[in-house]
Amino acid sequence: MLGKLLVRYLKPYVWLLVGVLVFQILSAIATFNLPDLNAKIIDNGVAKGDTEYIWSTGAVMLLISLGQITASIIATYFAAKAAMRLGRDIRNDVFEKVSGFSEREVSKFGPGSLITRNTNDVQQVQMLAMMGATMLVTAPILAIGGIYFALRQDVGLGWIIAVAVTVLLVIAILIISRMVPLFRSFQHKLDNVNRIMREQLTGVRVVRAFVREPIEEERFREANTDIMIVGRRVGSLFVLLFPLFMLVLNVTIVGVVWFGAFAVDSGDAQIGTLFAFMQYVMLILTGVLMASFMTIMIPRAAVSADRIAEVLDSTSTLERPANPVHVLPTPGTVELTNVSFTYPGAEHAVLDGISFSAARGETVAIVGSTGAGKTTLVSLIPRLFDTTGGSVAVGGVDVREADLDVLWNSIGLVPQRPFLFSGTVASNLRFGREEATDEELWHALEIAQGRDFVEEMEGQLDARIAQGGTNVSGGQRQRLAIARAIVHRPDLLVFDDSFSALDLTTDANLRHALWRELPDVTKIVVAQRVSSITDADRIIVLDDGAMVGVGTHEQLLETSDTYREIVESQLGAEAAR
Repeated sequence: MLGKLLVRYLKPYVWLLVGVLVFQILSAIATFNLPDLNAKIIDNGVAKGDTEYIWSTGAVMLLISLGQITASIIATYFAAKAAMRLGRDIRNDVFEKVSGFSEREVSKFGPGSLITRNTNDVQQVQMLAMMGATMLVTAPILAIGGIYFALRQDVGLGWIIAVAVTVLLVIAILIISRMVPLFRSFQHKLDNVNRIMREQLTGVRVVRAFVREPIEEERFREANTDIMIVGRRVGSLFVLLFPLFMLVLNVTIVGVVWFGAFAVDSGDAQIGTLFAFMQYVMLILTGVLMASFMTIMIPRAAVSADRIAEVLDSTSTLERPANPVHVLPTPGTVELTNVSFTYPGAEHAVLDGISFSAARGETVAIVGSTGAGKTTLVSLIPRLFDTTGGSVAVGGVDVREADLDVLWNSIGLVPQRPFLFSGTVASNLRFGREEATDEELWHALEIAQGRDFVEEMEGQLDARIAQGGTNVSGGQRQRLAIARAIVHRPDLLVFDDSFSALDLTTDANLRHALWRELPDVTKIVVAQRVSSITDADRIIVLDDGAMVGVGTHEQLLETSDTYREIVESQLGAEAAR
């Protein structure tokens, strides 16, 4: 999978990789010439006392060294450019893929794991591409070229090279084979640390309210200790590799000097030739060392590539239709026909046999006890989930056949837990429609009963909003989310218990403003408070995933025991008569 990922994302940047190869070859050619020149200086300059030859040959060596450094810098620049673009492209594709996931896929992977895959895992692949573009090219050139030039010296010590390279390869294979399972375990434990950290940051109020800080700290400490233990094992193997390699390198140099001394003493080799051979041996072992270092990085990058591929190869349940409908013939209408829905792995359906419709401009309320399936039901309308039975039509088109952009553009959704993005009041409101004017923003805020508190904020529309809207109250957050949906100019507004944080007066004023200012917009309202839905055109009563009543407030008081019990529990027996 690692190879496929690299080929796929590096293919557009082949010209950069060709540049790396060309300049690495030029750098290697320069490197291989230096030992020969050094040998000539020793044999022809130093031995004969020819100072002029030493200076002239030394100047040539200096120029070659400068050329070698320049070629290496250019090759590294090209490699870095290719690797950074690869990382950028993978992150973009992962982000786009995740953006198209339904709640089902997000729950399957987990938000913490998805973040890790798009950061740490991509970084591992990017680092491999960066180091591989240089080392994987340089290592074989140094090793093969070094062997060729060393054997050209003909000092009868080629067997030392064979022994040293064999020993190095055995050491590398033994250590790397132990590292592969540890790398896989490390990434999973990193997911766990990120998940716990995210939970504690998101639920910090709950943690403090229930005095769970010591328990949560212990939970994080255990996860942190787990990743530390695995990291320490990886580090222990990693630090063991280099001392062993240096030991082999130094023993090899000693062997070359020892056995080469006999060749020099017998006249079979010159001192300069012996020194050149030693330098070529160092280049060979350096090449093997670099290749071994890369083989350490490859297993970890391979694990990361598999995790990235899991996301990229996942098929979202929200598949875009092959021949999508781009026009909704009856905008604002909603029709559910015998809808049922079961969550993956659940034994029982959350919704079963739900059928109702809403005409343009109508207000349809959905009420029921906790766990009745209200949020699930309204999640099917904008196709956050796909039904497991029956059909949902918006604007006269089955949501599974409609173009998703057209569908979502016709719906303004205010979720049960409104989320605001870091930025300003204006940037959050324009999230619904970027070209909205300031006057339109103020009008939307006025409908949502949010104008007063925004005018009191420093900067007003330019007032800062923290991530998640944590610097405003729950009621203010809800009103800003409602205003954002209004700015969107949808044909259908879906309110998923969006008035729960508002006082009764603000709730009533907001509903009256919505009905007055947006008479042609269809409204689907999920509510816990009966007082919020008494004036709805139609009320759907849910109980344990089934429709147990439908009608106006007055009709349901007469015909639905479930609805009457809800009204009595909230408004008293007098209101239920």
